[in-house]
Amino acid sequence: MIVILGVVLGVFLGVRQAGRMGGQRLDKLQYGTVYGIIGALAGLALTVAIEWSF
Repeated sequence: MIVILGVVLGVFLGVRQAGRMGGQRLDKLQYGTVYGIIGALAGLALTVAIEWSF
């Protein structure tokens, strides 16, 4: 669940960042993809940290 939230939040932030910089549709797609991957990795790390703490 945390991983999915990280992906969704990452895609949203990436598309918003590209839009602020005046990016076209493909720029928004690329930023959304990269930020989504980063969000997924952060969510995965957080999930593992939570699981190991219990």
